[in-house]
Amino acid sequence: MPDGFWSGRRVFLTGHTGFKGSWLAFWLNRLGAQVTGYALPPPMMTPSIFTDARLHQLVDHVEGDVRDMPALAAAMDRAQPEIIIHMAAQSLVRESYLDPVGTYATNVMGTIHLLDAVRRSPSVRAVIVVTSDKCYENREWHWGYRENDPLGGYDPYSSSKGCAELVTASYRNAYFNISTHAEHRVALATVRAGNVIGGGDWATDRIVPDVIRALLAGQKPLIRYPDAIRPWQHVLEPLAGYMRLAERLYNDGPAFATAWNFGPDEGNAQPVEALVGLLCAAWGPQAAWQRDGRSHPHEAAFLKLDCSRARALLGWVPKWDLAATVGHTVEWYRAHAATGDPRPIMAAQIDAYRH
Repeated sequence: MPDGFWSGRRVFLTGHTGFKGSWLAFWLNRLGAQVTGYALPPPMMTPSIFTDARLHQLVDHVEGDVRDMPALAAAMDRAQPEIIIHMAAQSLVRESYLDPVGTYATNVMGTIHLLDAVRRSPSVRAVIVVTSDKCYENREWHWGYRENDPLGGYDPYSSSKGCAELVTASYRNAYFNISTHAEHRVALATVRAGNVIGGGDWATDRIVPDVIRALLAGQKPLIRYPDAIRPWQHVLEPLAGYMRLAERLYNDGPAFATAWNFGPDEGNAQPVEALVGLLCAAWGPQAAWQRDGRSHPHEAAFLKLDCSRARALLGWVPKWDLAATVGHTVEWYRAHAATGDPRPIMAAQIDAYRH
């Protein structure tokens, strides 16, 4: 992926104050892109990768809500982006049980607001809508879901991501159809990533930050579903896929305007207890975890993606196995605990990943 493509490229990134969004904003800045970020303010009461990395200095930082269509459209109009990557979302399964209306409003209507603004933007050439591997109708089978498998979702979060996929497909058919690309010149794709981990995630009710918070406090992490199997991958893996896809959408449009899976190698699909065991081992000999025996909302027991399309057509392949993924994750949190400044470790890990 040559740096030259991104140098000076105008990118509109929603959700840039979140975990994945902050990593992508930092990486795009290093490649020379002109990034406009549109997102809710970073959290004030908990650590924030966006705040600690001082990313407001590196991007045009616009605070706003994707549920506010006029504000979103106005920000996009000012930015005149060539590429849009839509990452803003309510991204927690357990939170979706507590606030289903807010989850659907953000993940479905927020996507509609963005795509409708794209209809009125003459500058946009490529759009990526980030959904989730949980958008599939999960049948708990032991092979990976392909992009043409049925969509669904047991919980409000998963369902909202399936809805976002359907909305995007409808806008692609109705307004950005590949058969009329020469007229509208917009290539629109969706991306579905697995369980993304890495340094800088401080969300509640998510496995790695929950474990790290407990270890930093000298406590044993409580694990809800240690037997659940997930396709763990480092945050840089799908982001590299998104950027590679954005370049192909921009240059080759219709051939890549579809849905894409970005997941790890099969060996990274491991039970939660395997991931937590590696985290504890990397943290130190005194680290240990215990099962949380309380009652919890339903979560899928098994989920895996088939990423053959990305491998064959984009030449994208995951680089880090689970041990390396966990090692880099623990390295980030230890560096942050020591200095409070994540920029050096983020730069070093991006460089290590790229080379």
